[in-house]
Amino acid sequence: MKILITGGAGFVGTALTSLLLEKGHDVCVFDSLMYGGDQLLSFFRNKRFSFIRGDVVDPDAVKDAVKGCDAVVHLAAIVGYPACRKEPKLAKEVNVDGTKHLINAVSKDQLVIYASTGSNYGRVDDVCTEETPLKPLSLYGQTKTLAEHMLLENRPTVAYRFATAFGVSYRLRLDLLINDFVYRALTEGYLVVYEKHFMRTFIHVHDMARAFVFALENSRAMKGEVYNVGSDSMNYSKEQICNLIRERIDCYVHYASVGEDTDKRDYVVSYDKIKKLGYETTISVEEGIEELKRALEAVKVEKKYSNV
Repeated sequence: MKILITGGAGFVGTALTSLLLEKGHDVCVFDSLMYGGDQLLSFFRNKRFSFIRGDVVDPDAVKDAVKGCDAVVHLAAIVGYPACRKEPKLAKEVNVDGTKHLINAVSKDQLVIYASTGSNYGRVDDVCTEETPLKPLSLYGQTKTLAEHMLLENRPTVAYRFATAFGVSYRLRLDLLINDFVYRALTEGYLVVYEKHFMRTFIHVHDMARAFVFALENSRAMKGEVYNVGSDSMNYSKEQICNLIRERIDCYVHYASVGEDTDKRDYVVSYDKIKKLGYETTISVEEGIEELKRALEAVKVEKKYSNV
C-alpha cells in the first residue's frame, strides 16, 4: 500500500514511518517541518520513502499530497494543552481547518486513520468507554473532538483516542508526562507534582505505530468506528508514576498541597473494544522509563524537544 502520513516528521509519525517501511509499504511524509527535519534523514536511504514539504492549512498542497495514496494517517496537529494555549489561532487552523482540507481532498475510496486523543473525555468519574460523552477541558481536546467528529461524519475513518504517549522516538518529545518526569528526575534531581491522585492512562509510541498498522490490516471491520487505544494495565495516578521513576532514579519528589496542574485531565479508560479485535500493547511503563533513562543518560539532550 501507499500510505500518506500528515505530520509524519513528528514523535509518532517517525515511529510509524519506520514500521511501515519495515513492513514493505510505500510511505510519503507530508510535513511543514515546524520542528526541523533531521529525524527524517535516515529514511531517505529507502526507495519506498518520499517526502513532501507542505502544510495542512494549505488546501491545494493537501489535495496534491493525497493523490495516488491508498490511505492517509492524519497526525498533523498542534499537539497538547500547552502548545494549543500558546498558539490558539494556529491550533484551530491546523487541527480543525487542516482536517477540513483533508476531508475535501480525499475520496470515499481512501481510508483515513485519525490520531485523536483521550483528552476528549476531560475529567470523568466513571471508566471511559467509546460511548462516554465527550467533555474536553482544553482547546486541544476541543479541536481534536471537532476534527474527529467531522472525519467520522464525512469520510471512511478509523479514529483512535490514544492514551498519553511516552517513550523514545526519532523525534523525541520531553513535554509528555512520563518523558518530562524522567528528564527532570535525571537533570534536576527532583519533581514537584500537583494533584498526585489524578489518573492517566499511557501508551508507548511504538505501540501507537503498531495500532495504525493494525487499522490498515483490519480496515474493513474497523472503519466508521472510534477506538480507545491503550491498555487497561497502564492506568496510573501521577503518584504511581513517580514511584516507578524513583525505583530507578535517585530523586526527590514533592507532592504539592497548594497549587494545581493546569492540565485537568483525570480519567480511567477501558480498551476492551479494540482488544476484542486482537490489538494489545506490548511495552510497559516500567520498560519505557528504563528506555528513557538509558537514552537520556547516554545523550546530552537539550529541552528543545518540546512542543512549547
